[in-house]
Amino acid sequence: MKKIISVVGARPNFMKMAPIHNRLLKYKRKITHRIVHTGQHYDSKMSGIFFKELGLPKPHIYLGIGSRSHAEQKALVMIELEKVIRRERPDMVLVYGDVNSTSAASLVCSKQTDSDIPAIPIAHIEAGLRSFDRNMPEEINRIVTDVLSDFLFVTEPSGIRNLQREGVPDKKIFFAGNTMIDSLIRLMPVIRKSKILTELCIAESNYAVITLHRPSNVDDKNNLSKIISIIDSVSRNFPETDIVFPIHPRTSKMLEKFHLMSALMQTRNLILSEPLGYIDFMRLVTGAGFILTDSGGIQEETTYLRIPCITLRENTERPVTSELGTNTVTGLNETAVNRALKLIKLGKYKSGKIPKYWDGKAAERIVKVLLEKI
Repeated sequence: MKKIISVVGARPNFMKMAPIHNRLLKYKRKITHRIVHTGQHYDSKMSGIFFKELGLPKPHIYLGIGSRSHAEQKALVMIELEKVIRRERPDMVLVYGDVNSTSAASLVCSKQTDSDIPAIPIAHIEAGLRSFDRNMPEEINRIVTDVLSDFLFVTEPSGIRNLQREGVPDKKIFFAGNTMIDSLIRLMPVIRKSKILTELCIAESNYAVITLHRPSNVDDKNNLSKIISIIDSVSRNFPETDIVFPIHPRTSKMLEKFHLMSALMQTRNLILSEPLGYIDFMRLVTGAGFILTDSGGIQEETTYLRIPCITLRENTERPVTSELGTNTVTGLNETAVNRALKLIKLGKYKSGKIPKYWDGKAAERIVKVLLEKI
């Protein structure tokens, strides 16, 4: 019996892992799959609820690391995960995305040659993405993880190009598709049953959604002020449209710290809500007229759903969403945002196409490779 361990630490990774876990269950006589939750995301509203909604079991092992500085978080993940690796002795470790837990787990597994346990093969799900902005902690995590991984599963063509440019051998690279989209497709029947639109008293296609959480946007008073101005611009351009803002705890904290909450609340038709679970949030997304965000995952989901998305960042590590999909990267340039809003209002915004292998079968392709390689 072979043993695979998945290391997850943040909410998007749960969605990336769920299809792989469910696919591995079909081979439970050959493979044991155990889930290690590092606890990097400590808020139950933004972490534990996802296991239930995605049909995942309770994590087999919980490290309980919690919120700390980048260095502390990675160090503690490494210390605690090494104990797990020595005890469990897996044949392979799967890591997901670009969070601190991902790079920390990769370091632990690659350095097992320092002990009596051989290095553990690492498979990186969502490899090769690059924003080319090393001020982003996630970018460093991506680079470190890809250098150390043995099997790199990419979601879009840019991932292949980036890895090849960095000298990764072709035999390590696998174009598998997007397991986030696998989860979205699987859960669409449940998503459609959500009552969140009724609870918020909003009408299908007659509202916009805003999400913000990145430190570069919300931890800087000047940038946060620009975003409030952009939100006000949305209100003025679409006076009959509700603006739904499920507010991230970090964003709420910084709005209060910078005394900007009152300025935000002057926006007409603004509806603030607590952070939502995956099902309710995706129901909001599926019914939205358009989205403004700084999230990477939402760029992918709106592209699959063909919903206009304006990304309030200077770059994206998911270029297929803007090259082929429905995403427009504007940064905090209000003129660029208004240009995109005008196209949406006139019905002339790009309709987009669904990228290759975003078809609900990415996990199937990944597990096929894992079975061959393990």
